[in-house]
Amino acid sequence: MAVVLSDVTIGADLPSRSFGIERASMVRYAGASGDFNPIHWSEQIATGVGLPNVIAHGMLTMAIAARVVTDWIGDPGAVVEYGVRFTRPVVVPHDAGATLDVAGKVRAVNHDTGTVVVDLTASVSGQTVLAKSRMTVRVRSAAQGW
Repeated sequence: MAVVLSDVTIGADLPSRSFGIERASMVRYAGASGDFNPIHWSEQIATGVGLPNVIAHGMLTMAIAARVVTDWIGDPGAVVEYGVRFTRPVVVPHDAGATLDVAGKVRAVNHDTGTVVVDLTASVSGQTVLAKSRMTVRVRSAAQGW
């Protein structure tokens, strides 16, 4: 069921989600993005520069977190604006991977522009990894019917 602007209220919680991040996901992302920095695949390099282990790409983490909103709205093309501040890296151990927990809350609804602003929280093992994470999406009105 698609989200309709008239049904969206300030303070409403979006369905929370947990996403697994494994090394294989990072390899696929590296291939798609062209970001082959060895801190994302080599434990030796990552620990050699002071990281606890291999870390996920920041933009991969950001994209995964965005799914809470894009899945809720039903259209990744509805994103008008999205920004985050990275607070700590997502460490991805080889054997266990990492779990990114993401929640969203409606911050604002603008009926004139047909947009909704959602604040996201993203954490791994209870520690925030994205701060000031905010997305604006265009939401259909009941009259549009699409």
